[in-house]
Amino acid sequence: MNELAVMVYVQWMMMKDCLTEGVHHFLTDEKGDVNIVSIVVLIGIAVLLAVVFRGQVEGLITQLFGLIQGTASDAVTGS
Repeated sequence: MNELAVMVYVQWMMMKDCLTEGVHHFLTDEKGDVNIVSIVVLIGIAVLLAVVFRGQVEGLITQLFGLIQGTASDAVTGS
């Protein structure tokens, strides 16, 4: 093998080792584990609240958009 091929091979092996070590560290690192669980729980609570109060939220949004449309119409017509 020529010198360039040896250099490429050595660099390839170093990159492979770094990548393997990085993937292993990513899969085995437990730091931040609690944060992921808490985020999933908070998302679940938000979805549950949205389902429980769906009718009230729809009424509020409908009322707000009606108010915005009325105010916009008044602003355009000058009333």
